Order: sequence, then C-alpha cells, then structure tokens
Amino acid sequence: MRADLVEQAAQIIKDPPILINMVSKRVRQIAQGHAPLVDRRPGLREADLALLEIIQGKITVQTINSL
Repeated sequence: MRADLVEQAAQIIKDPPILINMVSKRVRQIAQGHAPLVDRRPGLREADLALLEIIQGKITVQTINSL
C-alpha cells in the first residue's frame, strides 16, 4: 500500500478504523472479480486501487456496503 495514497485517503475518511474497513472490504471485492472503479495502472495493487477509489470519490462509506 502506498503511503501517499493512505495519507490522501485519510484526509477524506478521518476515522482510521473506518478507512481500514473500507479498504479491506473493497480489496476483497476486487479480488473476487469486481471491476475497479478507477484505471488500473502498472504497479498498483488492490489496496492502492481501493484507496484511489476513495480519493476520487468513487466509493463512500455508504456505497461500499452496496457494491
């Protein structure tokens, strides 16, 4: 997980346990075959994709449960 992405996502989701849970759930979803909501770039792992989705506003606390 890239530290710069963690810092950016932490500015959006202020509660660390919620951020951790969101990333964990989204990583599981992506690993199970759900399509990422952001462009997959070389070198990015599932956790990085989940963080980018949070940073770009593609997922929120409300939407992570419905994906």
